[in-house]
Amino acid sequence: MTRTAAAPPTDRDAGDRRRGLVLVAVAIVLTAANLRTAVSTVGPVLEEIESGLGVSSAAAGVLTTMPVLCFAAIGFAGPPLAARFRDAHVLAGALLTMAAGLVLRAVVDSFPLFLAGTVLAMVGGALGNVLLPGLVKRWFPGRTGLLIGAYSASMAIGGAVAAVSTAPIAAAVGPGGWRWALGVWAVLALVAAVPWFLTPRQPGAGRAAHRSVRMRPLARSPLALTMAAFFGLQAMQAYVVMGWSAQYLRDSGLSAATAGLLLGINSIVVIPINAVVPSLTVRQRWQRPLLLGFMACYAVGWTGLWLAPRTLPWLWMSVLAVGMGTFSMVLALIGLRARTPETVAALSTVTQGWGYVLAGTGPLLVGVLRGATGGYTGMFVVVAVATLGLTVTGWLATRDRFVDDEVPDWSPAAVSPASGSPRG
Repeated sequence: MTRTAAAPPTDRDAGDRRRGLVLVAVAIVLTAANLRTAVSTVGPVLEEIESGLGVSSAAAGVLTTMPVLCFAAIGFAGPPLAARFRDAHVLAGALLTMAAGLVLRAVVDSFPLFLAGTVLAMVGGALGNVLLPGLVKRWFPGRTGLLIGAYSASMAIGGAVAAVSTAPIAAAVGPGGWRWALGVWAVLALVAAVPWFLTPRQPGAGRAAHRSVRMRPLARSPLALTMAAFFGLQAMQAYVVMGWSAQYLRDSGLSAATAGLLLGINSIVVIPINAVVPSLTVRQRWQRPLLLGFMACYAVGWTGLWLAPRTLPWLWMSVLAVGMGTFSMVLALIGLRARTPETVAALSTVTQGWGYVLAGTGPLLVGVLRGATGGYTGMFVVVAVATLGLTVTGWLATRDRFVDDEVPDWSPAAVSPASGSPRG
């Protein structure tokens, strides 16, 4: 019996694939631009939100930690949803839900409804957080550092623009302007949803080929637990900066616009850091020097902000931004510490899900301690402990190993340490 050979790919097929890759890259970058807007817009107008909703400082602590907890809880739904539906459709739906949540919390007068809007607004960020690393691994396996750098930079740009413009938008609108400053970002979420409806299905990526990997076995992986702690502690630093640094600077005597601008400077400095760090992190020899450099920046930035908040505050916020390069570093490490797109997605979900649970304690503690003491000493204790923990967990996470190999019979890509070959 003769077998007809498959037709070789034509120039048109190659062109279609290139266009598909460009569209996926655009969709990833636009989605990333939305991942922090719902969070970074709260800090610059936190005082106005407290006044407008009639809530206490402790309740404001709940408000600043709610996004982190949503990232943890909602993120675990990412891989099961992606196994049942196309990643593109999951992300499109998440962004539409995010837009609805942003609008809801901009129009309500009730604190519980504001929290409900925040939960909806976090859907896009939570699912984007856990699904984007796996998408990069699937569509761009040879350019992981480049694509992670691109979407990390886009995330930082979105957060920076939102942070810098929130207070001016609120001031320009007048009384109640904080509502417009929070709700206008729904437009960006709607724009980002469009390309996901147009992205092609990857060749050979049918439902049978794209399956969800069980996440519970990762509880037995020391590397997964270390990655979750590393991610959580760096996220704790970031969300204390985004949620409380602007209010701290205002309470230290700076204006709302200046405090928002300083938070924006922090977000802007992060942009080139996030663009460069993943490409360096994929080189094993750079990982620990980068880590130690970031830890030094956290120490210097927080110390300067504590001792001299009105002296060179732009410098302290900029140095903290360099330290926050740990975020793009851990994103790159997620892609390096698992062998397949499916196990990367599982590791990403567990790392970020458990990590955000840990991170959520930081902003909440700051709010509770501020309410109890009337000051910010507690905030600096929290971030100092987080920096020490980051140093230890980061040192362990930069060892060259794979979660696939730590959990027997979990991943078909696992490699036997003795034989150096995949387990069959």
